Amino acid sequence: MMIDDRKKTGIMNQSENRRYLIEELLKEQPRYAHLQIPADAQGEKQLLRSLMNVRMPKKIRPEFLHVQDEYLKAVAEEKGVVTLSDMEAVQPDLYIWKGDITRLKVGAIVNAANSGMTGCYQPCHNCIDNCIHTYAGIELRLACADLMEKQGKEEPTGQAKITPAYNLPCDYVIHTVGPIVQGRLTKHHEELLASCYRSCLQIADEHDVKSIAFCCISTGVFMFPNERAAEIAVETVKQYKQETGSKIQVIFNVFKDIDEELYQSLLER
Repeated sequence: MMIDDRKKTGIMNQSENRRYLIEELLKEQPRYAHLQIPADAQGEKQLLRSLMNVRMPKKIRPEFLHVQDEYLKAVAEEKGVVTLSDMEAVQPDLYIWKGDITRLKVGAIVNAANSGMTGCYQPCHNCIDNCIHTYAGIELRLACADLMEKQGKEEPTGQAKITPAYNLPCDYVIHTVGPIVQGRLTKHHEELLASCYRSCLQIADEHDVKSIAFCCISTGVFMFPNERAAEIAVETVKQYKQETGSKIQVIFNVFKDIDEELYQSLLER
């Protein structure tokens, strides 16, 4: 049975779903029509991710979204979902978890966005913005583009926006633009980073989010020093919870050993 026939019956496996999505994205982007679809699964996955990454925010047929959502939900299951019950609190309501933030089934995960707010367009880039948009699906870029169109300007540093999470295990994605450090770290950089954490917590509480996972905002290509960034993150979260009485549970999500060690040291004092 051909893929088109299997699509009509609603019976398609992951490989067939992936190939269908690739073919549909190639059809709508003629400049990539010359690309050969790889014969191996890993090559197909990389091509699909690349095509999703470079796609501009525009509507697409409901049939595509149905297959995409089915495919990405299966991908999430394959990667394995992680919940708060899989973690141990280091302090009351404060957790550290090392790994892929897109696996977390929590109230919200925080995306370290850029000022355009519609995701990373570099194919298969390893930044968190790219990863989140990839596994959420193309609906996330559409939602972000809609927010930005209504706003009419780039997103200021230190603020936050909230969107549904679509195909991610979490309920929401909270997007924030961290400060870019070029040269010497300044007090203004530190204030902007603290504002990112406060803004994310505030918008989470406004939407009755019970748990939030923070990535290490600004510490990647934005070049904020890891140690000071971790100090600001912990200080700001603790201060916010103390001042507001918020019961939100906070996960500090890290990817590097150095960040895990920094947060452990800060929270075990």
